[in-house]
Amino acid sequence: MLSTADEPTDAAERSAAPNGGTDATPAAILPDGAPDPVVPFVELERELRLVIRKAQSAGAGIAKRVHPELEASAYPLLAHIAQFPGTRGSDLATFFGVGRATVSRQLSRLAALGLVHREVDPEDSRGQRITLTPDGEARFERARASRIVLFESALAHWNPNDVAQLAELLHRYSADIAAWQGSHN
Repeated sequence: MLSTADEPTDAAERSAAPNGGTDATPAAILPDGAPDPVVPFVELERELRLVIRKAQSAGAGIAKRVHPELEASAYPLLAHIAQFPGTRGSDLATFFGVGRATVSRQLSRLAALGLVHREVDPEDSRGQRITLTPDGEARFERARASRIVLFESALAHWNPNDVAQLAELLHRYSADIAAWQGSHN
């Protein structure tokens, strides 16, 4: 994880903005007077970097809400299993872009904590279908609900349509990045 010295805070980035603005990257103008089309991608990279850093920082806390011994990297696995009960380990590995051995180790840990149940896939005896246990489901839902309350509180001053638009844009971003990665591997 990056320290504050390595990564400027939002306030530091804003204070670095020209003319006291809220963007650290000025809108560059090309010699013909047109805006530089690269600038939005520079801004996107910066904002996503900050979102990822903040999500990583919060990850350990949300994982601990599920189970005191849960690693931060396991929460997204639980969320995916909750959304797609009966998913296979190979599907998780593909979705998250990690090796099957990595997912297998994480699933073994989740099973040892009593959060997931694995059973032989009736369609392919070499695979396993993974579901949350009743305890795993209850713990995950409590943590998820507390996270939603956090978002509601932090963004209470936002118009609900803006929240919906952000969710839609993030969904489009994720789908397009995944499609691009799939076509370039």
